[in-house]
Amino acid sequence: MTDTVQQPPAPVQADRLSRFIDDILRSVGAPRADAARVADLMTQADLSGADAHGVFRLPQYVRRIGAGGMNMRPDIRIIRERTATALIDGDNGFGHLVMQRAAEIAVKKARQSGIAWVGARHSNHAGPAALYARMALPHDMIGLYIAVGSANHLPPWGGVDLLLSTNPIAVAIPSGQQPPIILDMATTVAAYGKIKTAAQKGQTMPQGWMIDQQGQPLTDPQRASEGFLLPIGGPKGYGLSLVFGLLAGTLNGAAFGKSVIDFNTDEKTTTNTGHLVVALDIAAFTDVSEFKSAVDEVWDVMKRSDKLPGVDEIRLPGERLARTEKNRRLNGIPLGRELMAQLNSLADDLGVDRL
Repeated sequence: MTDTVQQPPAPVQADRLSRFIDDILRSVGAPRADAARVADLMTQADLSGADAHGVFRLPQYVRRIGAGGMNMRPDIRIIRERTATALIDGDNGFGHLVMQRAAEIAVKKARQSGIAWVGARHSNHAGPAALYARMALPHDMIGLYIAVGSANHLPPWGGVDLLLSTNPIAVAIPSGQQPPIILDMATTVAAYGKIKTAAQKGQTMPQGWMIDQQGQPLTDPQRASEGFLLPIGGPKGYGLSLVFGLLAGTLNGAAFGKSVIDFNTDEKTTTNTGHLVVALDIAAFTDVSEFKSAVDEVWDVMKRSDKLPGVDEIRLPGERLARTEKNRRLNGIPLGRELMAQLNSLADDLGVDRL
C-alpha cells in the first residue's frame, strides 16, 4: 500500500498564504492595516525563495507577541533628520513595518538629494535583506540594506565568544530587459535561518557552515548551540560583520555585540534591532535608460563568458531569485510537512482557518 503520509503538502498560492498570515496576525492583536502589510512582505519573502524568513518565522513572531516582546501598535517616527539622512525609532514594532517606512523615507529623500541614508533602532527581525533593498527598484534607484542579525552566532576571528551575528547586506541594482542585479548575503558562510530550516527538515549541514568549540566540523543542526557559524572569507567576513554591526547598530543607538538579544531563545526582552537602508537615485549620476541598458550589457557579457569544465551556466546575483519568484507565483509556494503541521496547529490554537 502506498504511504501517502510522507508525501509533501501541495504548494500554497501566494494570495492564500498572505491571507493566512494576515488572519493569524490580526488574531493576536495586530491592527488590520499593519497585519496586511506584514503579511504581504512575509509572503514576498517566500515568493523570492527566502524560506527561512517568510511564513517559517510566523510561529516565532506569535510567541514573541504573546510574551509581550513586541509592540503591536508602535509609533514609528523620525527622531533625527537632515536633508539626506534620517534616524527612525521603531518603538519595538514589527521590523517589516519599521523598514518599509525607512525605505519609503529613503526614496523620498533621494529623489530630492540624489542619495539618502536612513537608520533605524528599536526594531525587530524584518525578514530577508533583499526585501528592503528591492524597494528602491520601482523608483529607478539603487537600494542597499544592512542589518544587525537577531542573535549572535559568530565570534571574533580566532575567538569563541559569540559577539557577532550574520549581519547581512543586500544591494539591488535595476536593469532594463534582464532581471535586476540583487546581491543578498550574510557575512557568514550560511545564514542561521538555514540552520533552523535544516533542523526542521531533519537534514544535515555541509561541512564548512559551523564548527564546535574545539574547532571541529559541526554538521548536525540539532547541535548548533554547541558551536558557531564560520564567516565568509575567514577574517574578511569577520571584518565585514564587525563593520556592518557598527553601521547598522552602534551608529543608530541599536544593539550590537554583547547587547544583542537572541530572539530565538528570549521572547520577552526588547531586541532593539538596528538596520539601515540607502537609496541612490540613478538620475543624479547618469541617464536612467542608458544605465539600465549598460547593466543589461554587463549581464549578457557575464552570461556568455567562457565556463570551466563541468559548469553548465554562469549565474548572476538575483537570477535565481527571479526564477524562483516566477515559478512560485505560477505554481505556489512549497511548504514542508513539519512547517505545515506547525502552521495548522497555530491556526487551531488561534481559531483561524487552516492552510
